Amino acid sequence: MKTVSVIGLGYIGLPTAAMFASRKVKVIGVDVNEETVATINEGRVHIVEPDLDIVVHSVVESGHLVATTTPQPADAFLVAVPTPFKGDHEPDLGFIEKASKAIAPVLKTGDLVVLESTSPVGATEQMAAWLAEARSDLSFPQDAGEKSDIRIAHCPERVLPGKVMQELIHNDRVIGGMTPRCSKEAAALYKIFVTGDCVITNARTAEMAKLTENSFRDVNIAFANELSVICDKLDIDVWELIALANRHPRVNILQPGPGVGGHCIAVDPWFIVSRTPEEARLIRTAREVNDDKPAWVLDKVDAAVAETKKSSAEVSIAIYGLAFKADIDDLRESPALLIARQLAKKYSSLRVFEPHIDSLPDGLEDAKLVDAAGAAQADIHLVLVDHQAIKKLHFDGIVIDTRGVVAG
Repeated sequence: MKTVSVIGLGYIGLPTAAMFASRKVKVIGVDVNEETVATINEGRVHIVEPDLDIVVHSVVESGHLVATTTPQPADAFLVAVPTPFKGDHEPDLGFIEKASKAIAPVLKTGDLVVLESTSPVGATEQMAAWLAEARSDLSFPQDAGEKSDIRIAHCPERVLPGKVMQELIHNDRVIGGMTPRCSKEAAALYKIFVTGDCVITNARTAEMAKLTENSFRDVNIAFANELSVICDKLDIDVWELIALANRHPRVNILQPGPGVGGHCIAVDPWFIVSRTPEEARLIRTAREVNDDKPAWVLDKVDAAVAETKKSSAEVSIAIYGLAFKADIDDLRESPALLIARQLAKKYSSLRVFEPHIDSLPDGLEDAKLVDAAGAAQADIHLVLVDHQAIKKLHFDGIVIDTRGVVAG
């Protein structure tokens, strides 16, 4: 395959596009955001990810990566667009539908279309149906099987923010084609840069594999978060407790936090619940436990404010961290950001120490982005993210530590 088109140039799409281009493959990156396209074509990046800027600059300069807002003909199309919620945690496939309809006019016999977006079970088949509806002159796997003109597969991303460039290369990939031939061609595509195994299955199992991985992690985090609430009520140091319990050779309890964020763990379990609401009881409960944790943190802040004897207008609160995990700038589905926005509605003197961003997001217009010294002057210190820069700080006064930074 001489030309690869990546639809969606975000946290997954751009690194993937850059990786193919670094192997001297012609890559056409497509994004609806004109500013994103212009930035990439200048050899710069619009997201923070170690080493990504170096690779993008190199492949743009060499001519192997070009960004555009309009899909162009290619041999393979990778769809890496968002899959948000609508209503009561119902998956919204609107971006996948738009991407499908955008690439349909430029498809030709022999092309491969791979859905990378984390999706509910059946989304790959739905994408194929949208493509078939738009291109009745071509045949697709759902009707023509192995003899189809267009090959369709699902290959979910499995990377960790902050290590995306390394994990794209070294991690195993689960590849689920709608037919064996679809799987084989998709695996050959990824082996252009993937050194890990490309494990072949069907599309539905590939979709469920990604959801299962993140639901497993969500359930384990929920146990830790629930344990922290129990320990607080029983006046037990949860950090010490977990360290002691983990001395058992078959116990490995995770660390609690203010909730669960990010574009995967906080979202994917709901995709399972949406398809099997009666059966996914434990998965739903874990989601509810983790989604309830920010409210518990807010109650702790209110109690701390009462302890200061100051009014909501007088008390100053310093928030340490807004990202959904340590040492990145990604605020997607961040419980820390949710907590900060709720506090901003109630308290007028809010200081935010987040070393990985240059400006505060919507909902924090009246808060101040400060350095460590500015945060240190606050009455209450709320630790929400365990950035390395935060771990190095010394805290005086009232401290609400949701990450075990002070305990560590």
